Amino acid sequence: MRDIRRRSLLAGALAVPLTTGLPTASASATATATTSATVHSTCAPDAGALRAAIAGLPDANATAALVRVGGTDGRWRGSSGVRDLESGRPADPDARFRAGSTTKVVTAATVLRLAHEGRIDLDTPVQHYLPGLLGKRFRPVAVRRLLDHTSGIPAGDGLGTTFEEVYAHRFDTLTPQRVAASAGAKKPEFRPGSQQHYLNINYTFLGLLIERVTGRSYASEAARLVLTPAGMRDTYFPGTDPRILGPHNRGYQAVRRADGTTEFVDVTEWNQADRFAAGDMISTTADLERLLTGLFRGRIVPRPQLREVFSVPPGVTGASYSAGGLQRFESDGKVYWVKSGGRYGYNSAVAATRDLSRTVVYSVNSTDAKSEDANPVIVRIITAALK
Repeated sequence: MRDIRRRSLLAGALAVPLTTGLPTASASATATATTSATVHSTCAPDAGALRAAIAGLPDANATAALVRVGGTDGRWRGSSGVRDLESGRPADPDARFRAGSTTKVVTAATVLRLAHEGRIDLDTPVQHYLPGLLGKRFRPVAVRRLLDHTSGIPAGDGLGTTFEEVYAHRFDTLTPQRVAASAGAKKPEFRPGSQQHYLNINYTFLGLLIERVTGRSYASEAARLVLTPAGMRDTYFPGTDPRILGPHNRGYQAVRRADGTTEFVDVTEWNQADRFAAGDMISTTADLERLLTGLFRGRIVPRPQLREVFSVPPGVTGASYSAGGLQRFESDGKVYWVKSGGRYGYNSAVAATRDLSRTVVYSVNSTDAKSEDANPVIVRIITAALK
């Protein structure tokens, strides 16, 4: 589910009207699902609507989709599409994928755990922990301002702005230290705490903060404090390794050629080191569901820090992001806490009500995962899942 301030929730990731180059869906690649025999209310997931939402893949918008809808209201699991366009084998329902910015939920939980241990003070300026990274033009930026995207730190430099530019550098390493230094050398966007602007740079700084206060790598601390307690055995941080280790469905980017045809470029292998604590994680839908339930039930972040997960900054107009890396979203009178992610070839999201009566996790192999437009497959999934 997309970041609401930048695009609508239903924008998930694309709606490019492509018509060539994809095989038609076969019977073996259509949706498969199971529902729980135990239903705790009259609001069980609509299995028919969910099957219809992911049927017919691959198509112009996605090559595969994995969906898990759960909670006390009932359970549904489904997958559709293909593992890769060359073989046309059915998509692996347990596949690993690039989770993108859902990584931020893990990063926030790691920081909040360290705050519970007394190793980080959320009200202490990040300049205290990371001296010299922010220029003299920056006022003190409390750690909490990084968590809820109210820091005013501008985006750091990248390896390009278009798909063609970044694809050419997909095996290059851009370190988070360089990204943070480039942001800290710029002019602040606004006074800390006065506005909310969702940017990866906030969580890049948090990853470096975790490493500074613990003396250990971000990946090892996130695993110790979050992944292991949550039981996320199939989740890891690849760093500079461009591969997705273990079973996975391949990702593609649709590229329009000068002659009007469309080529689907395999983007599965990609060095994501610059995403770091903001978006480097590889996971599964089952593990992301475990993250939601473990976090919301207080097994990962203890009180009082757990309150931060479900609190948006007061007095900030239009604020919707909490200090837990999640975004507050209301639908039909229900409040959901949401986080989405998008890397080339892969879109994912997690969402849940505070009482866990409904949880939603999906991974969609979008053919234009960084688009600002709504992906019809994701729109259908969300619409069916939130019924």
